[in-house]
Amino acid sequence: MGRSGFEPAYDELPAELPIFPLPGVLLLPGGRLPLNIFEPRYLAMTRAALAGARLIGMLQPGPDQGGVEPGSARPYPVGCAGRLVAFSETEDGRYLVTLAGLIRFRVAAELPSAAEGFRLVRPDFAPFRDDLAGGEAPLRLDRPRLLAALRRYFERQGMTADWDSVEKAADERLVTSLAMLCPFDASEKQALLEAPTLQQRAEAMIAILEMGAHQPGGEARPN
Repeated sequence: MGRSGFEPAYDELPAELPIFPLPGVLLLPGGRLPLNIFEPRYLAMTRAALAGARLIGMLQPGPDQGGVEPGSARPYPVGCAGRLVAFSETEDGRYLVTLAGLIRFRVAAELPSAAEGFRLVRPDFAPFRDDLAGGEAPLRLDRPRLLAALRRYFERQGMTADWDSVEKAADERLVTSLAMLCPFDASEKQALLEAPTLQQRAEAMIAILEMGAHQPGGEARPN
């Protein structure tokens, strides 16, 4: 996927990043994530991002924290910074925004929260510098295997899809979109996020789909 002329260069990335810990939500470099913002602290976070670098870090709350409020839970150590590329206000006081996945980061340190209550971290982008470089080897996707596994997985989950659009999607966009949209569990989503390369992410996702399609004891969910 080509870079937008509005995206920051690596040396322009911020030293502090507001984070939005959200269960079950995955953002990947090159992906697009629509969000409905309504909590006061995240409304403030959005305003701060718009006034600054326009970047928000998306992370999943970490495991084994049942009963802990998602916004206060200790997050997984790796997330993805998204750039605000669309923004609108609603009459009832919400923000509708879209984040474009830019680069992954590791949480180097959690900083004192902003006065408005949203959390800040010091991000370490260095391990994921190649997310911005665009220099990965071309993806060698076993597309028939992916689509066969996806059809079986969707059938088992009771899900429907626009298969014509799926089959027309370019390989990289297909892998990124499916990784973000499929109802994988948190650990699976995190494994996809932390996959070192797009090739490894594609292979891991095919394995997850195949395991999910054949997992015993599951029941199809209603549409």
